[in-house]
Amino acid sequence: MAKKRRFGRVRQLKSGRWQARYNGPDGVDRAADNTFPTKTDAEVWLTRKEAEILDGDWLDPDAGKVPFGPYARDWVDERPGLRPKTYQLYEGLVRLHLAPTFENSAVADISEARVRKWRKKLLDAGVGEVTVAKAYRLLKAIMNTAVDDGMIRRNPCRIKGAGKESSPERPVLTMAQVYAVAAAVPERFRALVLLATFAGLRWGELAALRRSDVDLDAAVIRVERQTVELKTGELVTGPPKSDAGKRTVAIPAVLVDELRAHLKEYGQAGDDGLVFVGPKGGALRRPNFSKIWARALDDAKVPRIHFHDLRHTGNTYAANTGASLRELMERMGHASTRAAVIYQHATAERGRAIADALGAMAEEELKPKKKKRRSKRASGTQRARAKD
Repeated sequence: MAKKRRFGRVRQLKSGRWQARYNGPDGVDRAADNTFPTKTDAEVWLTRKEAEILDGDWLDPDAGKVPFGPYARDWVDERPGLRPKTYQLYEGLVRLHLAPTFENSAVADISEARVRKWRKKLLDAGVGEVTVAKAYRLLKAIMNTAVDDGMIRRNPCRIKGAGKESSPERPVLTMAQVYAVAAAVPERFRALVLLATFAGLRWGELAALRRSDVDLDAAVIRVERQTVELKTGELVTGPPKSDAGKRTVAIPAVLVDELRAHLKEYGQAGDDGLVFVGPKGGALRRPNFSKIWARALDDAKVPRIHFHDLRHTGNTYAANTGASLRELMERMGHASTRAAVIYQHATAERGRAIADALGAMAEEELKPKKKKRRSKRASGTQRARAKD
């Protein structure tokens, strides 16, 4: 008489193959996903399944059958404390770049090979590398949660470097170009351009700036909040996206009179009044400013750059003064060193250029000099004859 198994059971089917079944930790009787050519193979499979249960590694095979689309949208909706702009970004990435490929796929069916093909398809279709990197990072985060939820054993997003953004080097304006643009915009936006450059403020920080944030006696700007414009046109004002974003930025003394004149002529009244407003007195809106910005660049004969490049320009200037990594991080409002290192890299390149120029000067000095022919001094006899 055959000995009864302690865990699970096997039986031979009419086809001659063997089936393995077991009771899971949830009490549900389950069969293996496939049949086996021999009884031994079926028993080995059961032994491994029992070990998974004893080690706490067992996964409910039905859990991963959830369609990716609903799971991803729920993932975005359930993120605590997402800022409106971030929520908008995630929603767009799921809708435009993840759902078209994975919408109806079971979470457990998303393999490494499918992820590789999906990424290549996006890049081949001309989707920007930065956007693809953001979409990949989001997919990886969603699948990490699926691992935590016991839906899959490991994350299929395993492409090395796929989530790293490699943005093109942003242009840096010369000082003359900055002032040319400041002169080309309407007068009410002159201080906006200068403050974006020399204080390194973002558009949203400038749009949210209030009179009480400006201390002209101390020549500092306090950044306490930012304004975000959603796709719906709604303006949402809240704290910066990180604690490091809240900061006090010293401004050059040359800007104090500029800002004083601006506040007197264009700023809203009262401590809570906005520093920068549109021509009709309303809050700044980026789409409305875009046409003004493009026209000013043309008038100033400056290449078409983004407004954000003013911040990049100002931070490069700050790095060139010799500011330390920590000083750059505090001025920029960054919690990590990543962005500040970029500006220090630019400074290092400038330092190399200076060193090369000094080296050229030194090499010129070290070149062998041609000896001047010394004139032969006349002898005393020759000088005497010359007198006669």
